[in-house]
Order: sequence, then C-alpha cells, then structure tokens
Amino acid sequence: MGCQGHTMHRCHSLDLHLLPGGGEAGVKAGSWTVLEIVEALGSCLQSPEPLTRGRGLQLLSQVLLQCHSLLQEEEVTHLVLFYENRLKDHHLLIPSVLQGLRALSMCEVLAPGLAVSVLKAIFQEVHVQSLPQPERHTVYSIITTFMHTREEELKGLGADFTFGFIQVMDGEKDPRNLLVAFQIVRDLILRDYVLGPFVEELFEVTSCYFPIDFTPPPNDPHGIQRDDLIVGLRAVLASTPHFAEFLLPLLIEKMDSELQSAKLDSLQTLSACCTIYGQKELQEFLPSLWSSLRREVFQTASEKVEAEALTTLHSLAACLSRSLLNSDTEDLLDSFLSGILQDCRHHLCEPDMKLVWPSARLLQAAAGASFRATQRITSSVLPLLLEQYNQHAQSSQRRTILEMLLGFLEIQQKWGPQDEEESALLRSRAPLSSVVFSALTDRSVQLQLVGIRALTVLGTLPGLLAPPDVELVVDHLTRLILDADDSQSCMAAMEAAGSLAPLYPGVFSGRMVRRLAEELQSEREEEGQPSLRARCRQALAAVSTHPSIVRETVPVLLQCVQQGQKGSVPADACDVVATCQSLQRVAVQCQGDAESCWYYHQTVVPRLLAAALQATMQEKACPPLGKLLLEEDTLTAMVPVIRAASTHLSPELAAQSVSQVVSLFLDGEVSFLPQDSFSCPFRPFQAGPCAASQRRLVALLMAFVCSLPRDVAIPQQDRLLRELLALSCSCECPFSATAAAKCFAGLVNKHPAGQQLDELLQTVVNRMEAALAAGPCRSQALTLLLWVTRALVIRYHPLSSRLTDQLLGLLGDTELGPSVADGFSLLMADSPDVLHRGCHADVRIMFRQRFFTDNMPKLVQAFHAASPDVQANYLKGLSHVLNYLPRPVLVPELPTLLSLLLEALSCPDCVVQLSTLTCLQPLLLEASPVLSLHVDTLVTKFLGLTASPAMAVRIAALRCIHALASLPTPVLLPYKPRVIRALAKPLDDRKRLVRKEAVVARGEWFLLGSPGR
Repeated sequence: MGCQGHTMHRCHSLDLHLLPGGGEAGVKAGSWTVLEIVEALGSCLQSPEPLTRGRGLQLLSQVLLQCHSLLQEEEVTHLVLFYENRLKDHHLLIPSVLQGLRALSMCEVLAPGLAVSVLKAIFQEVHVQSLPQPERHTVYSIITTFMHTREEELKGLGADFTFGFIQVMDGEKDPRNLLVAFQIVRDLILRDYVLGPFVEELFEVTSCYFPIDFTPPPNDPHGIQRDDLIVGLRAVLASTPHFAEFLLPLLIEKMDSELQSAKLDSLQTLSACCTIYGQKELQEFLPSLWSSLRREVFQTASEKVEAEALTTLHSLAACLSRSLLNSDTEDLLDSFLSGILQDCRHHLCEPDMKLVWPSARLLQAAAGASFRATQRITSSVLPLLLEQYNQHAQSSQRRTILEMLLGFLEIQQKWGPQDEEESALLRSRAPLSSVVFSALTDRSVQLQLVGIRALTVLGTLPGLLAPPDVELVVDHLTRLILDADDSQSCMAAMEAAGSLAPLYPGVFSGRMVRRLAEELQSEREEEGQPSLRARCRQALAAVSTHPSIVRETVPVLLQCVQQGQKGSVPADACDVVATCQSLQRVAVQCQGDAESCWYYHQTVVPRLLAAALQATMQEKACPPLGKLLLEEDTLTAMVPVIRAASTHLSPELAAQSVSQVVSLFLDGEVSFLPQDSFSCPFRPFQAGPCAASQRRLVALLMAFVCSLPRDVAIPQQDRLLRELLALSCSCECPFSATAAAKCFAGLVNKHPAGQQLDELLQTVVNRMEAALAAGPCRSQALTLLLWVTRALVIRYHPLSSRLTDQLLGLLGDTELGPSVADGFSLLMADSPDVLHRGCHADVRIMFRQRFFTDNMPKLVQAFHAASPDVQANYLKGLSHVLNYLPRPVLVPELPTLLSLLLEALSCPDCVVQLSTLTCLQPLLLEASPVLSLHVDTLVTKFLGLTASPAMAVRIAALRCIHALASLPTPVLLPYKPRVIRALAKPLDDRKRLVRKEAVVARGEWFLLGSPGR
C-alpha cells in the first residue's frame, strides 16, 4: 500500500506540472523532450494499477496533442511502437492510447510504414464498436488523417484495409460518427482503394442505414440534421457502379414502401446513381424500375413523390442515352422508350380521363432526356395528338390535347436546328400550324391562351414557320390585341408579340406596328371597346424588343404625348399617363442594348422636355391646351420615363447629355430641342410671365440629373444647387418646391465628401433653420429638411444626426408636428424617384437599423416628455420607423416598445392605427412570448378597431386577430367565446373585403383548441 500510495502521489504531482503552461510549454520551448517526459512519467506508466497507468497515458497524450508538430522522427517512431503495445493493455487505457495515436497520426515526420502498422494494430486489438462515442470518433479521425496523408501506404494493404474499416464501422449508430464514416467510405471508392471481395460487405455495412430515419433531439448542440445524413449516405451509395446489383433491388423495394420519406429518398438516390451507371448496371432492373415509377405517377396521392418519379424517369432515360454513345451492345434506350409508349400512348386518346395527364407527363419526362429520346417519342405521339385534336370538337378536350402538344414543343426547344428527315416535328409542321391557328380563332378564352403559348414556342423553333405562316402569326396576334373581348387573351398576345418580335422584326414592323399606329391615328373608339387606344399603346411597348422596332414605336408613342399638348385629339391626363407608362416599359427593355438605349435617350428626353416646355407657353391660352402636360399626374408619369432613359447611359454619353439639360434649365439654352422656337424664354429659376408653370418642370430635371451615375460630373453644379435651394424654400407651389427639394437632396447624396460639401450643408442648415423658425415657407423648409436628412442618413453622413434631432424636436410643433411624423415614413421607405440604388444613389447597407439604434431612445424619451396634445405625433413617427424595420432587429426591442405600440392603437389618427397594426401582425405570427403577456389588452384593442370608420384599419385589425391565434393555445382559450361573438358583427360589414377577413379570422378562432390543430 505504501508503494502504491507513493506512485499515485507522484503521478498527481506530475499532473500539476504537465498541465498547459507546464510540460507542453517546456516541449515547445525546447527545454524538455517528449522522451524525457516519458521517463518522468515512467513510474505512472509502469504502475500495476490500470487507473494510474491510464492517468499517465492521458497526460502524455495531452502533451502530444499540443506538441505533435515539434516531434522528431525518432521520437515519433518510439512513441508509435509504445502506443501500439499499449493497445493490448487494460481496456481502461484504450481512450488515452487512441488520443495519443491520433496526435502521432498528425506528425509530418511519421516514418514510412508506421501508418499501416498503427491501423493494423487498431484493427487487430481494438473492438471499436464497444468503445464510447468519442473514442470511436477518434478512430475515424485517425483513419481519415492517414487517408489524406499516407494514401499510397494504405493502398499497399490492398483489400485488408477495406476489410479492417468494415469491421470498425459495422454497427455504428451515432450520427456524428456516421457522417465521418460515410465520408471515409466515399473516399475509399473515389480514390480507388482496393475493395477486393468485400464490395458486398462494404455495401451492406452502409446500406443498412437506408433510408435514414433520424430525428435530431431538441436543442441539439451538434446541429446534425436528417438531411445531412441522407446526403452523406446517398453520396456513398451513388459513388460506384459496383453497388448496382445490390442497391437497385433495395431501391425498388423501398419505392414500394408505404412511407413517403422512403419513396422520396429512394427516387432521389436512384437519380443520383443514374449519373454514373450505364446500360450494364441497369439492364436487368429496367422493367421493375419502370413498373415502380409508373405506379408512383399513376397512383400516388403525393405531388412530391410524383415529381421525384418523373425526375428519376428523366435521369434513367438520360443514362441510357449516354450509354448508347459508348456501347456496341443492344439499344436499351429504344426498348425502354417502347415500353413507356406502350403503357402510356393509348391514354392520350382519352382527354377526359384521369390518366391522360400522368401519361403525358411520363412521356415528356422521358422525351426530355436526350435528342434521340425526343425524336423517338415525338414521332409516335405528335401525329396521334394532332389526330385527336381534330377528332374532338369540345373546347375543353381540345385545350387538354393542345396543352400536351405544348409540352412536347417546349421539349424541342432544348435542341438546336434539326434535319427535316429526322425531325417528326418538321414533318408535321403544316398540320401543327393549322391546329394552333384554329385554337386562336376558337371562342374559348382558355383554348386561345394555350394556343398563344403554343404559337410562341412554334415561332422560336427554327424552320417550323414558313414566311407566309409568320405573317399569319403576326396578323392573329394583332387581331387578338385589337379585337379580343377578353383582356387575358389580349395581354397574352402582347407578351407573345414581345417574345417573337426579336426573331421576326421586319414582319412585326411592317404589319403589327403599322396597324397599331393606324389605329391610334384613326381615333377609332368603337362601342364596347373604350380601351382600344390603351391596348394599342400597351402593344407598341410590348413589341419594342428589337432595336429596329424601337425606332418605329417610340415616335408613335411620343406623338400620343404631343397630341395631348397640341390638343389635336380629345385627351385627358389618364391617356398621357398611360402613354408615359408604355414609354417607360420601352426604356426598360432598351437598357440591355447600348445602341437602343442611346437612341431612346436622345429621342425621348428632348421631345418630352420640348413638349412640356411648349405647354408652359400655352398655359395662358384660351382654352389652355397645354395645361394637360403640366398636371401633377402627368409630370409624375414623365419622371420614370426620363429616369429609365438615363440610368444606363455610358459616362461619355451621359456627360454629353447632362451639359445640354443643365444649360436648358440654368441658361434657357434650347438649341438641342427638336423645337427651338418658343414664345418666351425658359427661365424656371427666375421671375417671369411663365415662371410658375416653368418651375413645375424641375421634376423632369430631377428625374434626369438624379439618375446619372455618380462618376458623371454635373456642369455648373454649385450654381444649380443654389438655385434649387432657393426654389425649394420659397416656391409657393408644393409640387415645384418638393421637386426642387428632391433634386437638391439627390445631388447632395452623390456629392463627394470634403470641405465643399460641408460648406454647402452648413448653408442649407442655416437656410432651413431660419425658414422653420417663422414665416410663410415653413412647410417648404420642412420638405427640404426631410429630403436632405434622408440623403445624408442613407450615406452615413455625420450631419444626419443633427438634422434628425431637429426633426425630433419638430414633432412637438403643433403646426408641423403631424407632417414631421409622416416624414419618418419618407426617411425609412424606398423612394421611387430619387435616393435609391436604382438611380446610383449612395445607399449604405443597414441604414435603417442604424437609424433605429441611434434615434429610437430619443424618440421614446421625447414622447414621455411631450404634452398630451402632441404625443400622437411621436406615436405616428414611431410606428412608421418600426414598420420599415427588419423583424430580427425589432423583436429584441419589443419588450421596451410594446407599451408605446399599445398606446398607439388608442390614438384617434387612422394613419397611426393602420401603421401600428401593420407592424404588429408579423410579430404576432412569430408568437413572441412578450405578446402573450399582453393578450388581454391586444384582444380588446383589436376588437375595438374592427368598428373603425376606415376600411383599411378594420381589415388590418381583423388580420391581427387572425394572427393572434398563433400565440399559445392555453393563453388564448379564455378569450375564445368573446372573440367569436365580437367577430359576428364584421361578418355583416358593408365592404366585401372586410367580410372576407372576418370569415378567415373567425374560422381560425373557432378551431382554436381543436384536436390536431
């Protein structure tokens, strides 16, 4: 006992010395060698007590794990031999021995042959599956390390290495270890290790886990999911054709299972296998595979299983197609497709039966696998479908047949030009065109829509439409656009025209564009077609998908705008706005082509400016013919046209254009306009007879200069900024003042940082503070303050905090407070005109989160300090900020802000109520625990707002009541009867949309607490 106690005491004293900072530090510093540490631990390592030996080995292994990179080759060799011998020791020592071997396996100076020696020792001496999970994971780590660093040595073991690993893995159950084991098996196969006679054993030791049935425990710190194991196992099973004879019967068996997860896993694994299998592996099992796949599509109740079965069939046909190119054996593809045709083709003759679509989808899945598969199936199916279309007279049956035809036509798009002798489609183009054209003239709108889709595909397939057929296609589309009674057919025809116009630009220009232009000029408005002009404008925009067509449609659309200015035809603002929307669509379609973009810009921008400028000269005329183009709605519609025409200009062209536009507004230089003779000078920033109307055109200046890239220099920028500043603070017209403020803010946002910008901003601040203090222009100054604040907030400028503080102070202003509160929405929302990334503004990421973090405490504090008569302003500003804040940022702050949100629901302002309800709804759906504590207040507030005079508030309140049902059921059950009774009244609301939301919400509360909910 004395000797044993002495040994234990020495081991424990060494323990203190060899902890990190002791032995490891000594080895790293070079003051100790590992062999000296082994000698110091000698009494522990040689102790007759297993616990003492284990403690000594544990200390030594800890040192090796820290210092393995510093070991010499001779030291490593001695240690490996020592640790291999320890594997024969008491089982209590095995964990420490494996840790030491793991450390030694990572040594770069490991002598040749030692890796093989270590693995042989583990395979022979250790029953791995009897070890705890960490030790089993250590064994897998040793094997993985050696496979990466000593591959050739391990391959020298031949099949013995494979057999040894099979013994190690056999019976593994822990998902952490299985992920590593699956990777080892995959590496064994992909790195060409010798499997020898153990292929089946290796398959058995892995396939026993298929299909994966694993549910991770709650709060699993390792984060291993079922899908991780599925992907790992699938990578193994689909890694070699040698598994095919064992795997395919297993997959067929699992496909016949009643478990949907097993079916899906089997189908996905089979698809993965098809990428490496060939005819040899599949031949024996093709009939069984086809039978299983057919059953899953014909009889399944799951759309997921059906979709995977179709994908697998596609993969099988693709595999057979690839194998055919490299094989001199039997043509399995042809026989496989023949079987599919035999089982499915006859169902296509029964368009009213339930198997018609499953059969069509099976045929289409197989046909899409390869060009040869497409030709084989299409040559059999296409004539049959054309015959069936002519034999059935009902529109519903014809639609079904044509939709199936469309599916096969879309498959043909995958392959390039085809030889007429080989292509069944080219041989059938005449009857096919006839069928499609007949669908376009049918009275059934649904059949027309399918016909239009088929026509679009036909037009994109090379060689299918002869020149006369192309003209007929264009005429049909034109007829549908102009004369179709149903808007769906009209819109579909427009989209089809846009898709086909780039392929046949000459025909569309000569027939459709010309006809549409004639209709616009004829001023024809037939009874029952009040939207004919609108259709023509929309169609001209839709068909403008080729540069040559753009050059014809743009002048026609511009003429429609100018007609409103000239008063040559009856027009209203809605016509001009619709025309501008069509012009904007053309601009967006031109942005991908530099030549079309420049043509559009130099054509549209000058002519729109000239038309609007001429309208300012005519405003005093009687009648005021030009006033139409100066209306707010019209100018607002012109803004996105000019913006879309300018955002994608090259820097050189943009610089050329901006000099002309800025000179026009600052100096009245009109020489670049198509009409350069006007009755009075254009001086929007100066006093004059037409100054009031001319200032409205600053909106068009804003659209142009604020859309240019940041690297485009604005000529006379300082002068322009001074003029815009003066106009925004003094103009009595709110539209003009707002346009000037937005233009000023857009330029400030892009202005380079530096002293010049600081001086400009100081001037602006002084001007705004003076105007806000007193005077008739406080409202204009506030508008400028809001836009400049947004311009600085989104670029993280330091002055933004000062301006934001000024806005917070103005919330207490009885006159401006409500407008300031609404302005917080402007600060947070995306502006459609300026200060967004689409117009090259300087927008930093997460500016909303930063604004919230910096200003929300100030806003809450100011609310509590404010007098009751202005507290509504603070609540409105708060609700606007929260409404645009990302949910992950808002949820942690909810406990602090919830009391204010509940108070906001009692605010009489409908805007505050609606904004707050919109903010709360998604939070309720997330079932935040803090909301459960206030469920009584929430129920009372929401039910009260269902009687609000504002329809939008009633709808939002009902949606929140619906979302309340996401909270824990025990919390809500006491309120169930009350809510159901209260929701009876909205069921009789005079507005249909309110009644609809009430039905949904009441139904959800009726089911509250029901079994299975």
